[in-house]
Amino acid sequence: MHLNRTDSELLNLLIKDGRMSYADIARKLGISRAHARTRVQALVESGVIEQFTAVINPDKLGKGISTFVDLTVAPSAIEHIAEELSGCVEVVSLYIMSDLKSLHIHTLTDNYDAFDTFVRERIFNRDEILSVDCKSLMTRVKHRRGGARL
Repeated sequence: MHLNRTDSELLNLLIKDGRMSYADIARKLGISRAHARTRVQALVESGVIEQFTAVINPDKLGKGISTFVDLTVAPSAIEHIAEELSGCVEVVSLYIMSDLKSLHIHTLTDNYDAFDTFVRERIFNRDEILSVDCKSLMTRVKHRRGGARL
């Protein structure tokens, strides 16, 4: 789907506030409320907008340990491992990378003991996981809260 200027501006508004009303969108874009509703519905139906969601502050939930884990996995097992790990509550995002043998994982845990338990139960001592590289977040400088800007 090709986005026109109105659609791009509309998406940027929804990225900042997914609960913005059609009336507020219309006012900001200088279009009618009905047109705003029609454009949002078209973007949903075309799959450009996959879902509306809340952005949670992990620190407010006591999830202060943010860790990035890169795994090298036997290619024959990558989909199985990715599916299994994506179901873990500690995993907030998981990507299969272009080399088709690497997983990039972001985890959030209450503390380092909880992270240690996660890696011992889910990652260590598995023959199909060939290597592990792990780094904990120190400081957020720029992050995706509100999503990408178009």
